[in-house]
Amino acid sequence: MKAKATSFDIAHMAGVSQSTVSRALRDSPLVNQETRDKIKAIARELNYKVDKNASNLRQQQSRTLALLLFEDPTTDDSLINPFFLSMLGSITRASAQAGYDLLVSFQNFSDDWHADYEDTNKADGIILLGYGDYMDYRDKLTKLEEQETHFVRWGAFDKEHPGISLGCDNFQGGYDVTDHLLGLGHRSFAFIGGADSRAPEFFARYKGHVSALQNAGITPQKDLQRDAISTEESGYAAVNALLREGHRPDAMVCASDLIAIGAMQAINEAGLTVPDDIAVTGYDDIPVARFTHPALTTVKQNTTLAGEALVENLLRLVNGDQADAQLMPVELVIRRSCGAPE
Repeated sequence: MKAKATSFDIAHMAGVSQSTVSRALRDSPLVNQETRDKIKAIARELNYKVDKNASNLRQQQSRTLALLLFEDPTTDDSLINPFFLSMLGSITRASAQAGYDLLVSFQNFSDDWHADYEDTNKADGIILLGYGDYMDYRDKLTKLEEQETHFVRWGAFDKEHPGISLGCDNFQGGYDVTDHLLGLGHRSFAFIGGADSRAPEFFARYKGHVSALQNAGITPQKDLQRDAISTEESGYAAVNALLREGHRPDAMVCASDLIAIGAMQAINEAGLTVPDDIAVTGYDDIPVARFTHPALTTVKQNTTLAGEALVENLLRLVNGDQADAQLMPVELVIRRSCGAPE
């Protein structure tokens, strides 16, 4: 007896993923019309029939969204980066306004994210937040896509996972803050923060920083770029080591406010002052940035609009519509730490 055809058989013949087959047979706009027609033709050829019971079960909605946060090392017990705490409030309000409950948890790197949430009807979709090592969970994004899980994430655009990433214009932010420092007369710069694909948001900020220097005719000094994760301790350690080696840049462009706060502490302990000896800038404009001494010049990401956009785009996916990658504008916030007047 001939075995019953499966969606995996169709995927093999069509040269696409199984999730693309499922979307095409549901007439999802995420699959272009030509590919949908090709898949449907193969399905007819194989006499493939959709399991209506399974399909209906899959389409049941819980009216709940899941927000999964990356556990960040913090000075308190929250394990949540202060920047994402601000966004959490916006996501909660936007979910409630749309008539959805919000389930908040930490990201679990087990192999069954989809089973833990959407496939068991705990949630209709997932929002991912966090600054963890991107290379550690790229494969998880692929698995979520293959399982047809509805999800969006806050982070840098990745061409291998189009349409699911929302983030700010990190390149422009890095450029703007460096260009401002150049305008104040600074010529020797350190960049404190990751500058590779493991931290794509920081890497984009670094690229913007480098572009501004090059446009001003300044060659970036490789030995003045130091890796740091987004904590005060990491920023302190990186800058402490830099200063002990005898480096004395005019300005330090830090990839986050938390890194910048640690950097300022290291500068003060070295007997130097901010901004008279070294100007310091951050990124994110977390609430405490206004109350550092001196107040921190930084790049603001609009967490209210970010939270609303994440919920809006996730609900588009839940409702079978298309969600596109989105790059949000940033705003330079000038305070005393770069030498600007109050």
